[in-house]
Amino acid sequence: MLRLTVPRFLLFTNTTAATTKPRTKTTLLFPSSHYVFSTFKQEENQEKAKHLRSLLLRNPTIHQITLQVHSQLLTTGLLNHSMLLLNTLLRCYSLSDKPQLAFLLYNQLQQLYFHSPSSLNPPFDSFAYTFLANASTNSSCLFTGRQFHSLIIKVGFQYHVYVQTALLNLYSASGVLGDAFLVFDEMPERNSVTWNVMITGLVKWGQLEFARSLFDEMPEKNVVSWTGIIDGYVRTNRYSEGLALFQRMIIFEGIKPSEITILAILPAISNMGELKGCRLIHGYGEKSGFVASDIRVTNSIVDTYAKCGCIESASRFFEEILVERRNLVSWTSIISGFAMHGMGKEAVENFERMEKTGLKPNRVTFLSVLNACSHGGLVEEGLEFFEKMVNEYQVGPDIKHYGCLVDMLGRTGRLEEAEKLALEIPGEIVNAVIWRTLLGACSFHGHMEMGERVTKRIMQMERGYGGDYVLMYNIFASVGRFRDAERLRRLMDQRNALKVPGHSFV
Repeated sequence: MLRLTVPRFLLFTNTTAATTKPRTKTTLLFPSSHYVFSTFKQEENQEKAKHLRSLLLRNPTIHQITLQVHSQLLTTGLLNHSMLLLNTLLRCYSLSDKPQLAFLLYNQLQQLYFHSPSSLNPPFDSFAYTFLANASTNSSCLFTGRQFHSLIIKVGFQYHVYVQTALLNLYSASGVLGDAFLVFDEMPERNSVTWNVMITGLVKWGQLEFARSLFDEMPEKNVVSWTGIIDGYVRTNRYSEGLALFQRMIIFEGIKPSEITILAILPAISNMGELKGCRLIHGYGEKSGFVASDIRVTNSIVDTYAKCGCIESASRFFEEILVERRNLVSWTSIISGFAMHGMGKEAVENFERMEKTGLKPNRVTFLSVLNACSHGGLVEEGLEFFEKMVNEYQVGPDIKHYGCLVDMLGRTGRLEEAEKLALEIPGEIVNAVIWRTLLGACSFHGHMEMGERVTKRIMQMERGYGGDYVLMYNIFASVGRFRDAERLRRLMDQRNALKVPGHSFV
């Protein structure tokens, strides 16, 4: 078995051959046994390499298979016999959850050739350096990526479009936009992938205006380009502009949206309450086959219907989904939809239906059903769900779960229980929002003494939110303590506490 010692540092160099061996001219009437054996061995190695490469191509993301193939190559000595196989192995490592192993493979081949009597160069081509740059990106190894960048320039691939695009992706994904622009500007040739990488990198780091100007300069836009810029507008809450771009893409450019485009535009539709737009997307999804083939699109449509105010369409569409296709997100979406519409009973029923299918709820699912119990006045059911979450499913509650319970108890006037629960929340996660929720319940039910206690706790955490002063002012005014109410108003002015104004789409 061939044993290689992993070097302590990555040796990103290419060793050049300096010697040549004299060739001996021999004329044979019949091939020697050595020649026949060598030819047979070569054919056998080619078959093995072909089989191993086929195995990698069928399972590119199964890390255990990649490791086994790597081990087989080291054991049999095939590692340096096939550039195609080497590149396939590098690609698999770059896509795996341990992409840094691509660097180990690179080092092993460097060492193998360094100690080889033939003194040949390691057979790294443009694909190898592309995969090594991708491995640097996926492992968040910017320093290693810079080393490869230097080596790429040294070996002459500084103008290769695929290699340079991989480096561009490295710098843009790492947030080093200056270096990304430098690589982009120095590229003599750019393809659509190059432009898309640059645009999505700018969008990712909040440089939407730069991304839009680059998008407008792009010579040939495809659906990936449109999806990237639309997603940028939606993520920065510029929903109307994102929707306008989506319409322009379809109507004026004649480009059909992909399932990723649908997933990018649906949040804009839900935030704008565009029920008509949701129905149009639903119809397109059915016609294009996205609804039947991609459960993510299906779940997003259920969620969008609910957020656009049409829980009937959300429920009807959910029931049309085959039971075996529904995943945890599907159930959570419909439970959350019932919760936001105050339909606590329906949310609880669907949670129980989900449990019968064998799916285990997560934090988000429990948060949705607790929210439904809070808005639906189902206090006992909510407390039971909280206990089930902690004891049966071993899901640790976070501040949002506690907030739902405090809100649920406060809405039904069980203020003492709500205060007790708030005091039991771990100190590392408790915040002013919990006490603010309880203060709102005190204001609604006119509980002045508890309101004063809660206000003091809030002031210890945060003094600049004007809504707290207003709530306590209302409590004082409701029981006739106008002097205290006026004193609180003056205190609010002295501390420059501001109340955030409300807004409406109406």
